[in-house]
Amino acid sequence: MKKDYWLITTEHLKDRLWFKDEEDFKAGMNYVAVMAATMQDIEILAFILMSNHVHFVAGGFLKDIAEFTDHFKLLYSKYFTHRYSKKELLRNNKVDFQELAWGDESVERAIAYVQMNSVAANLCLQPSGYPWGTGNCFFNKTSLKGLPIGSFAMRQQRRILHSKTALPPNYILDQRGFISPESYVNIKLVEHIFRSPNRMSFFLQNSSKVKKSSGMATPTFSDQIVFSAMLNLCTSVFHKSSLKELEHKQLAELLNQLRYRFSADSKQLSRVTGIEQETVLMLLDSFFSKHV
Repeated sequence: MKKDYWLITTEHLKDRLWFKDEEDFKAGMNYVAVMAATMQDIEILAFILMSNHVHFVAGGFLKDIAEFTDHFKLLYSKYFTHRYSKKELLRNNKVDFQELAWGDESVERAIAYVQMNSVAANLCLQPSGYPWGTGNCFFNKTSLKGLPIGSFAMRQQRRILHSKTALPPNYILDQRGFISPESYVNIKLVEHIFRSPNRMSFFLQNSSKVKKSSGMATPTFSDQIVFSAMLNLCTSVFHKSSLKELEHKQLAELLNQLRYRFSADSKQLSRVTGIEQETVLMLLDSFFSKHV
């Protein structure tokens, strides 16, 4: 039976981050590899991990696609809970499954949409500059750099992957500490779909993701940079170990510092701090009113 193809989008978390730092992103990348090895009926064509949501383009039957997504979220939620002692990160996180028609360029447009997420978020100039996904996978003539995961002892593999699942020994562990997507993404099929680098470039540059963000002010600094700065400000300026220890006035000042230093908008501040956007705006207004 012929596979169906889907654009998978998780609901954007408005006041939380999926991935707070590089280690979180590495864990997420490795869980994609784990799920690809576990559910071999699923065919991954493209994906990207953003700060507060993820996208996949994948082939398979809907029930299997839904199971793949649920298990990926479950694996990452367990990791997140273990690292940060915070439960239910993704319990109520909804997922949208959009079926893609084969042969009418829907698959091409979906892949381009996924690849251009990082560019639209002003995190890089080209998809190839963003490591947390398939941005650098296609029409790339450079050879993979890394070591086969099978060359590591099982205990090392479990520590690296945060999983007891044994991956195919030929999967390549990238020098940056995660399994290279080229190990399990169907690169040949994607390149066959686009036919040439120029045709892929056309779809990337004309992606709806780019058009939606055209003319809109977007954060210049990544959520992870702002999050790290937030922690540093808590300790260096206010001598507190977390936001919870800050008084109302201090919290307002911290938000203003982040806005001033990083041109962070209220949406980004909400994601980074875990404070609802309405409260962020109120705190910023209270700070501004006292300093005019």
